[in-house]
Amino acid sequence: MAQFGHLRRQVPAMYFMVAVSAATLAYTHRIVAPPWLYLYLPTVLIGLSLVRLAQWLVPLPAHQVGEAFASSMLRRTELFSAVLSIGFVGWALMLDRFGGPYEHGHVAVFIGITVMGCILCLTHLPRAAHTVFVVVLGTFLAYCIVLGTEVLAAMAINIVIVGLISLKVLRNYFASFLALEESRRALETERIAAQRLSEENARLAHSDSLTGLPNRRYFFARLDAMLARDRSAAPFCIGVIDLDRFKPVNDTLGHAQGDRLLQAMGDRLRPLCNADVTIARLGGDEFGLIVEGTMDAAARVGQQICDAIQRPVQLGDTVVSVGSSGGLAAWPDAGHTAHDLFDRADFALYHAKKNHRGTCVRFSGVLERMIRSEQALEAALQAAELERELDIAFQPIISTRTMEISGLEALARWSSPTLGPVPAEMLFTTAERLGIARSVTLALFGKVLAQIPRMPPAMRVSFNLSPADVADVETVHGLLTMIAATATRADRLVFEITETSLIHDPEIARGALEQLRATGARIALDDFGTGYSSLSTLHQLPLDVLKIDRSFAARLDDPVGRRLVGAIRTLARTLSLSCVFEGIETEIQLMEATLAGYDYAQGYLLAKPDSLDAILAMDFPGRAAA
Repeated sequence: MAQFGHLRRQVPAMYFMVAVSAATLAYTHRIVAPPWLYLYLPTVLIGLSLVRLAQWLVPLPAHQVGEAFASSMLRRTELFSAVLSIGFVGWALMLDRFGGPYEHGHVAVFIGITVMGCILCLTHLPRAAHTVFVVVLGTFLAYCIVLGTEVLAAMAINIVIVGLISLKVLRNYFASFLALEESRRALETERIAAQRLSEENARLAHSDSLTGLPNRRYFFARLDAMLARDRSAAPFCIGVIDLDRFKPVNDTLGHAQGDRLLQAMGDRLRPLCNADVTIARLGGDEFGLIVEGTMDAAARVGQQICDAIQRPVQLGDTVVSVGSSGGLAAWPDAGHTAHDLFDRADFALYHAKKNHRGTCVRFSGVLERMIRSEQALEAALQAAELERELDIAFQPIISTRTMEISGLEALARWSSPTLGPVPAEMLFTTAERLGIARSVTLALFGKVLAQIPRMPPAMRVSFNLSPADVADVETVHGLLTMIAATATRADRLVFEITETSLIHDPEIARGALEQLRATGARIALDDFGTGYSSLSTLHQLPLDVLKIDRSFAARLDDPVGRRLVGAIRTLARTLSLSCVFEGIETEIQLMEATLAGYDYAQGYLLAKPDSLDAILAMDFPGRAAA
């Protein structure tokens, strides 16, 4: 191709030179030579040269000029070089038989100059140049030696020597040309390889190696690019999708199977991607979604994702079924920056996991007001004087046989100077989000320890620990330190945990409970029956008390419900666990719970949470220990 490119610029000039030189030679011999020799034969030769000139000058479409076409043109050039060399040298030597010294000199000049010009023009086609040299100068030298004069022979030898030197220069130049082209080709090959490597690196840099989906970097780069568009551009939405029940798969089957599950999710989600839909893995079991379109379109895609994820997955011999929840936020309604949009989509996800698992929740004005409310809560809690603003209320736990108080459950109360009374659930959720759950828990526990000396000596007090408390080594250490620093007997304390505390890290939870129980305190499992506890879990944990969730109280007037709560009581008795029935609000419920064998109950029918002074003033016959 390189040879063809250079020759395309040089060969037309060669044919033009040959045609003009031949026409000039024919003209100077018009008087001394016969017409067929100065007119007819040169006309044919010059015509062939002009035809070849035209063929090289014809514009060619780019798709036609390939290696095959170029090779064909080079081969034809070599062939025509031989044919025209024979034709022109034969014609010139025939003309040399006519005329005087000037005409003979013109023939020699024609042959010498034309050969040198052809060699120069055929620099990038050495075989054709050699053909011209051998055919023309070889024939001319032989002719001069055999039939010419001594002067003409010397002239021919001189021309041949110059031609040989020209060929030597041509070979050197062509060798350099080949080396340059090889170097250029090698550089081009390296450039293409480097470009492919760069493209592959770019693809890998923006792809998740596990699922094959775009990664977090690509997601936010695309989001930033879309946010840079004009505000009048078409709307788009982003989403955050999170797998439900993924951690138990990792913990139970191992991380290798968890990775296989994520790969299966990637295989299901890739077909949902198109020019308007981008699904990326943001990390762990969290996925990001960008949909160019309205919120309705994004909701449809989000639901397709949830439907695809919830289909069972075969992992070896185990069939695993997980779900997903998502949050969606629309631009520009939910925000104008990546941070605002992602935060609102994440808040919608949080709302979905809390209230509407398995669906995609749209960020709306209601959620915006909730965010503002949470922001106000966070600001108030960050500025709160915990010792002054936190307080404790107590709710009695009653013996169903004697109707006496057997113990008290300590319940947190927070009255903010700016917000007023704040529900305990919101207090702990906000504290965990702010990372100050430990401070809140220890402040409340200190208030409980301060009240215990005012209680009857045999009365126990239950104190609730959140999952974050149980999982935090520093919080457990703080509780142990506070117990040791007071004169309170640890056997008067009951630490209540929920089943959720056991899910995140059972080993840490077990270690924390064993440390607390080693002091003499008792451990109660709160809200039993609504979580994930199994018989083996109950057997392995250091538990003393089961507190039956209040949802079972509503089923005490149902035969099936009564059989169920009876079975739970039998299970607890088998494990030597005391039972407290929570949420008792009617006389019928209290009677059925008592008949089912529950010795202790708690609920608004019996007593509502109140101050310790009010509880101690209640008219109960006695104070007995559980």
